[in-house]
Amino acid sequence: MITKISHIGIAVKDLNAAKEMYKKLFNSEPSKEEIVESQKVKVAKFKVGESTIELLEPTSPDSPVAKFMEKRGEGIHHVAYESDNIKTDLNRLDENGFDLINKEPVTGSDNMLIAFIKPKSVGGVLTEVCQH
Repeated sequence: MITKISHIGIAVKDLNAAKEMYKKLFNSEPSKEEIVESQKVKVAKFKVGESTIELLEPTSPDSPVAKFMEKRGEGIHHVAYESDNIKTDLNRLDENGFDLINKEPVTGSDNMLIAFIKPKSVGGVLTEVCQH
């Protein structure tokens, strides 16, 4: 079952510049930084209550985030919802007509299991389902 909003992913061209802006906005330092090789991004995370703002800088021109920015520029890339059983949720979503990018979860940031749903299935919003 989807239990809460996990994070909002924001595509940025320059992670260092974005971190400085968000440090001032939230008056705090990033809670974590990492490179996620499988998604070809550098990530900086800021905790905001129970949720996280995830800044994403592509590490390669063929990164999904780089392709997103070519079309739309910087900005909100995806909304992620936490699941207590991602495989059950993916099956349910597939059965209900959602167009899944990932029919099986893959490993993402923080070693979470993640899967994406195509934006056209969710009102134009790239949606991620994730599980710790």
